[in-house]
Amino acid sequence: MPDAKTSKSTQRSANLPLIGLNAKPPELSEPQEVHLLIVEDDDGYREFPLGGEVYSLGRGEESDIRLVSLFVSRRHATLVRQPRDEDKYDYKIVDGNLNVQLSANGILINGQKMPVHILKNDDKVEFGPGVTAQYRLRYKERKSGPLDPYDITLIDPSRLD
Repeated sequence: MPDAKTSKSTQRSANLPLIGLNAKPPELSEPQEVHLLIVEDDDGYREFPLGGEVYSLGRGEESDIRLVSLFVSRRHATLVRQPRDEDKYDYKIVDGNLNVQLSANGILINGQKMPVHILKNDDKVEFGPGVTAQYRLRYKERKSGPLDPYDITLIDPSRLD
């Protein structure tokens, strides 16, 4: 079996950071949350990305998220963004509007009637027969943040011109 050759080069590339054994690993970027409300009603299936402070849901044309069904009130429910942690937030769903005027039929969250509920991933909201919404919380990696000094591409110097 032939002996393995080791590089005698002690030169450091000018572009690469020097990393010692005691070096602290770089901080990983936090995943970014993406809030979605997936509605199914008489118009079919639609996805609504959430990010705003307040959304009205109902069959009224002035509703932010329009629910198409005669079984749904004009202002059936309201979504309100609430801070959770530093950069993170949740959505609370409230039956009716924020002036304490409830909808005619109420809302069911995962099969239980509730006037107020902080939504969790995969919660199912029922507004009436055939009118539902699924709340989804997705995570995606942020594009910005510190670079990982361990993520390097090695190039064979003999392949360079």
